[in-house]
Amino acid sequence: QVQLVESRGGLVQAGGSLRLSCAASRSIVSLNAMGWYRQAPGKLRELVARITSVGITNYADSVKGRFTISRDNAKNTVYLQMNSLKPEDTAVYYCNALWHWDNYWGQGTQVTVSS
Repeated sequence: QVQLVESRGGLVQAGGSLRLSCAASRSIVSLNAMGWYRQAPGKLRELVARITSVGITNYADSVKGRFTISRDNAKNTVYLQMNSLKPEDTAVYYCNALWHWDNYWGQGTQVTVSS
């Protein structure tokens, strides 16, 4: 089992920045991958960014160049730095961990970007 605890999101103006964090209950080095997904009202949950156990990252096209995923192995924490935020980034953001090819999810945190 993997428990994931996300930081609180928030309300930010367009063009602003926000950093989310996700703390895992076990060593993130042992996980296959960790990532962030988001779900806007009326839309499907989508991958935002992911980082594998060997540090390979991938991003949704819509956030490339604006968002950065990183991790602190000593703290078992993954971060999502979000810059140049747009109203269309408004969604509930979920932390995800892939371990032994099972998916684990955080409780979700609301990010709202005002225009």
